[in-house]
Amino acid sequence: MATIHVDIVSAEGQIFSGEAAMVFAPAAMGEIGIAPRHAPLLTTLKPGEVRVQMPGGEEQFFFVGGGAIEIQPHHVTVLADTALRAKDIDEAAAIQAKQRAEEALKNTADKIDAAKLQVELAMAAAQIKALEKLRKIKQ
Repeated sequence: MATIHVDIVSAEGQIFSGEAAMVFAPAAMGEIGIAPRHAPLLTTLKPGEVRVQMPGGEEQFFFVGGGAIEIQPHHVTVLADTALRAKDIDEAAAIQAKQRAEEALKNTADKIDAAKLQVELAMAAAQIKALEKLRKIKQ
């Protein structure tokens, strides 16, 4: 089985490095699937879940808070603004952050503040969605 090497890194350090059969990432224009020998591509990432399908079929899940992805035929590099293993996401904190951002968004008239709050809201919602997907798979 052909594989592709995957590196997921953030400012905090390397989160994952290894071989994969397939990688799925939240690109700016929608989710992309990356198989071995994929055409070269450089694009931005939006907050969401990166799934790494291992050669044996097992999947590993990561949350990225945006960033960039570089794809080469035999190598994928995810350069994330922030990155966590999905199992390490603090669900209670994500729910509270989402609620705070929604409430603050209702009470702000400043466009710059509103844009910042929308980013916070998107990050929290993406973390919650990643946790929900992880729960469905474990059941």
